[in-house]
Amino acid sequence: MVSSIQGLAPIINPLNSVLIEKKLINVDQKFIQLVSLAEGLPRTEVIESGRNYWRGVCRSLIFRFPDDLEILKLDVRSYVDRSKGIIQIRSAARLGQSDLGVNLRRVEYLFNQLEKF
Repeated sequence: MVSSIQGLAPIINPLNSVLIEKKLINVDQKFIQLVSLAEGLPRTEVIESGRNYWRGVCRSLIFRFPDDLEILKLDVRSYVDRSKGIIQIRSAARLGQSDLGVNLRRVEYLFNQLEKF
C-alpha cells in the first residue's frame, strides 16, 4: 500500500486513521525494533515484511474489525550521517467513520515503546 517513494499513502479520514512521521537516529535499528513491536501486538497478522517496509492487519478484540498498520523507513539520501532517517507509521481502519482513537493510540504506543529500547 505504499503510495510512492515520498512515503505512505495520505490519510483520507482523520477520524479513523493516523499517519505519524519521526526523524530518528540509528534508523535501521529503530525500524527493526518497530517491526518487532508491531508483530507483538495482539491479533496482528503480518502481510508483508521487507527491508524498508512492513505491513500487517490488526483486528479488534470483540468484533475483529481490521485495521491496516504500515511502517516505512524512508530512504533519505540528503543526510550526511546515514544513521539518521525518517520512519512513518500509518494505522487506518478499513470500516466505519470513527475508530474512537484506536489507531492513534496504537501508533503512539509503538513510538513510546521504541523509546524504551
